[in-house]
Amino acid sequence: MKRRAGDLLGAHVSTQGGVAEAPARGAAIGATAIQVFTKTPNQWREPVLTSAQVAAFREALAASGVRAVVAHDSYLINLASPDDALRARSALCFRGELTRCRALGIPWVVSHPGNYIDDRAAGLERNAREYAACLAAVPGDVGVLIEGTAGAGTALGASFEELAVLRDALPAEARARVAFCLDTAHLHAAGYDVAGDVGGVWEQFDHTIGLPLLKCLHLNDSKAAMGSHLDRHEWIGEGRIGPGAFRYIARDQRFASVIKIIETPKADDPLHHDRRMLRRLRAYARGSTLSGPLIVCMYALLLLLAGALRWLGVAGERAT
Repeated sequence: MKRRAGDLLGAHVSTQGGVAEAPARGAAIGATAIQVFTKTPNQWREPVLTSAQVAAFREALAASGVRAVVAHDSYLINLASPDDALRARSALCFRGELTRCRALGIPWVVSHPGNYIDDRAAGLERNAREYAACLAAVPGDVGVLIEGTAGAGTALGASFEELAVLRDALPAEARARVAFCLDTAHLHAAGYDVAGDVGGVWEQFDHTIGLPLLKCLHLNDSKAAMGSHLDRHEWIGEGRIGPGAFRYIARDQRFASVIKIIETPKADDPLHHDRRMLRRLRAYARGSTLSGPLIVCMYALLLLLAGALRWLGVAGERAT
């Protein structure tokens, strides 16, 4: 599968058979970046990697052509929970995620903020405290990418402001190891106008947090309505977001060094559909590479032109 030199684009790939199998699966779909689970995400059981497993992963990665790897943490973790027992179990699990990634040489663990259940401010404080404690317990070259959420129920992290508050609450040593991952489907579900004004969304993020802290993007279209708080992924360009936002992201050089991962439906043929989505995104990236501000201007002009054409059509109908 042909890769595009220099990009950091790929998919979440399976680790069935062992984490060392993941790089080859990334290579098979033409990925230059991959996301993995380092454990079964819906179980509490904590695997301990052997030195042989670590060496096998590192060798497979070096041979694969994959240039960047991130891991996603367990679905069970809730570091914001008011339940002391659940929070302690979650912290133990999260330390395991950090420890495995440090051993494997994976620099980032993507982590959803927790569900506060009782009080939002208290939940943010608990979440920040646990992130800080876990990072202190696992020093070294591994950090956390806090992922923005769709905002369902009592989930934290659906707004840029709340993400900023969570990171700012960390002590300086921990804060230096924490950045962000954003998901286009989550942003859309949380109420950000990704489909109609993606440039404006990035301006908001840059103003509130700063684009240099965006280290990973999950590129997913959405089956759900904007602001619905429903996390329902769809194939790129075939959902409620549509192709325009993904073309913008693919061509904007500000995102060239940002790891981009698809988590789109795999249906009954993951290899085929992941290849298809990566080909589509690379097709979007072809052509002129434009700066962010210029893309915003061009996008605005296209919207104005579309509006003018609609007005002319309506005027023509009235004239006849």
